[in-house]
Amino acid sequence: MEQKLYIGVIGSAEAPPEILEMARKVGREIAKRGAILVCGGRGGVMEAAAKGVWEEGGLAVGILPGTTRKEANPYLSVAVVTGMGEARNAVVVRSSDAVIAISGGYGTLSEIALALKMGIPVIGLNTWQLTAPDGSGGHLLLAKSPEEAVSLAWRVADGE
Repeated sequence: MEQKLYIGVIGSAEAPPEILEMARKVGREIAKRGAILVCGGRGGVMEAAAKGVWEEGGLAVGILPGTTRKEANPYLSVAVVTGMGEARNAVVVRSSDAVIAISGGYGTLSEIALALKMGIPVIGLNTWQLTAPDGSGGHLLLAKSPEEAVSLAWRVADGE
């Protein structure tokens, strides 16, 4: 049996329309390739990516911070209730073979940091730019389009 890839999508719970459209396209590309979307399960970038997956008939898993599935966006295939608040970010990242960061605030930045700490590849699409204290790069792979972001995620998650 072939193991499917789990691609995380992280980003703001509130975002402008152009960012939401990027996230929706990323979700569509993830589903077209047969991967499983992992996200925080709520609104904004998370909902837009899940909607893209839903439009293509794919599978979207949401790792929710609260104690009820009522907070889940309507496009999830599976909603996991954690009651962990922001600590659920670690579960989102750890459950992913690669992570695509789209725009985002401090919650997204924390997920980027956790992924890098855990050795999980991060692809950035219109997101944080990182520089380490020694001046080296933050080890993010930068993409210019949703298609390129998913292609990069697929390549690094698949171990190429």
